[in-house]
Amino acid sequence: MNATELTAKAPSIAAAMATADVSPGIQPAQTRYRASLVSGWDIPAGASVLEIGCGQGDTTAVLAEAVGPRGRVVAVDIADPSYGAPVTLGQSAEHLKATPLGARIDFRFGLDVLDEAVAFPDGGFDHVVLAHCSWYFGSLDQLAATLVRVRRWARNLCFAEWDLEPRSAEQLPHLLAVLVQGQIEAGGSRGEGNVRTPFSRESLLRTLAATGWNPAPARAVDTTDLQDGDWEVDACTALLDDAQRMTRLPRTVRELVLSQGDVLRSLAKHHGNTPLPAYSLTAC
Repeated sequence: MNATELTAKAPSIAAAMATADVSPGIQPAQTRYRASLVSGWDIPAGASVLEIGCGQGDTTAVLAEAVGPRGRVVAVDIADPSYGAPVTLGQSAEHLKATPLGARIDFRFGLDVLDEAVAFPDGGFDHVVLAHCSWYFGSLDQLAATLVRVRRWARNLCFAEWDLEPRSAEQLPHLLAVLVQGQIEAGGSRGEGNVRTPFSRESLLRTLAATGWNPAPARAVDTTDLQDGDWEVDACTALLDDAQRMTRLPRTVRELVLSQGDVLRSLAKHHGNTPLPAYSLTAC
């Protein structure tokens, strides 16, 4: 399915999501963005796809549309189905499974692909997808181990993530919010947020090379309509206000992130913080 066809399908795909009723102004923009990602990966009809870190299924639904009725998407996430708000992962999966796209999707939550008990057939998938989930990993080493493991199962990698290089001053609050969250995690105060290990595009390229993947040139993806800048600013300020999380940090780290939090609050808007750019690539 080409980019035009997939983009045209975005409204109906968005309507299939459980969050469409909860956040009717948000889901269409998120789905259009995922449609842009998937169309750039040239995943053909009939393909088999393994999606790592599927979350609530924003990219999963678009992948299911792209592969068509003869394709399949195995969507896995290490999180428990009760994770997520205002709609949990499990609720979102059940809602999506009840739509015409559902027959093409196999959701598997609470699944760690690094667990030796987890196995898929060698070469069993045409593509493995990691879309905006890699910053959730506990470390670059964990990501590297995952990339090594999934290489046995799929011939092609499709990857997308935020870019730490802002294009404008308006993107600085989003940048600072993710860097502060990463510093809190690196300082030893571990949590369950979406940002744990924010790394640069250059770090990703080095990791791909070290794990045997040969990437094609990355392309920029338009993030203008997304709400993630606001979400990460809110997530970061909530962490900074969490006294229990802050006390678990070494004093020097705590002072550093609290000072950066002061800067974040001075730069961030109450609403409408411009999201960082993102990049997308394929590798084989």
